[in-house]
Amino acid sequence: MIRTRICELLGIEHPVVLGGMGSGTSPPLVAAVSNAGGFGTLGAANLSPTQVAEQIAAIRASTKKPFGVNFLLFEIQEEGFAAALEAKPPLVAFAWARPEQDLGPWFSRVHDMGSKVMYMAGEVPEAVRGAEAGADVIVAQGTEGGGHVGWMAAMPLVPMVASAVAPLPVLAAGGIADGRGLAAALALGAEGVLLGTRFLATEESPLHPNHKDAIVRSDGHDTDLTEIPDIASGRVWPGAMARAARNGFIRKWAGREWDLRRNRREAGEEAMAARQAGDVENASLLYGQDAGLIEEILPAAEVIRRTVEEAEAIISGRLGRIIQ
Repeated sequence: MIRTRICELLGIEHPVVLGGMGSGTSPPLVAAVSNAGGFGTLGAANLSPTQVAEQIAAIRASTKKPFGVNFLLFEIQEEGFAAALEAKPPLVAFAWARPEQDLGPWFSRVHDMGSKVMYMAGEVPEAVRGAEAGADVIVAQGTEGGGHVGWMAAMPLVPMVASAVAPLPVLAAGGIADGRGLAAALALGAEGVLLGTRFLATEESPLHPNHKDAIVRSDGHDTDLTEIPDIASGRVWPGAMARAARNGFIRKWAGREWDLRRNRREAGEEAMAARQAGDVENASLLYGQDAGLIEEILPAAEVIRRTVEEAEAIISGRLGRIIQ
């Protein structure tokens, strides 16, 4: 069995964490990941205070295992954050702070209620900023991941962050979908992995079935880093680009971002309606390059089992045999 410091810190069996994706998590998925020995995280950025409380209660009704709640600092709402603090989840995760934002008060409020803090960063200075503000865990997110990402790939970023914030434990994220990724992350100095796209293509994922199928069909080469989803939604993420499927929606507006800004409301409503209808050609679909590693929709527990078993086989088998 693979046991790292992150297992001890979070009270979990396997060093596999569900990313707190805003539209890609739900109580059933969070609970399934935690029940399987990983660490489930609820994306709370798009939830009302009532929804935050209800969904945390739903998670607790389905699992006794540890879990977390994720917030986007650049648009965090006090009411929703307060609702999460009142529910006292074991961990609160944060990401995408504005450059001028003071992280310390947010982290301190979490620590004051007895919970741990996780902070995601896509570059070394941001990781150091989170560590100095008091984070207990740093996530080094590579640009290969889906959704909102920075510019540096996980291969150089993870060891750089691990060295910069030592002795804090680091999770690797971006482009990881199986045991090979977990084994590689451990070799790079991480204590575990945070998975997003792989958990989107699970039975418990709240995504439309057509979106899940699009991930399975992807060869991993069909995504772009683009501002188009954010322009259409009217949300400006500080320093981030969106990794999205290169579908009809992206092709329609690529090179015409100026026109999209002029027609933002209509285009955004059309993309949202397409997403809800399962129209994967005309919706904004966010997933990572690791979609090329995903061949089927599985239960979340099976994803964790296969990931851990494959990593164990690599570490104890093939890698051990090449040492002479």
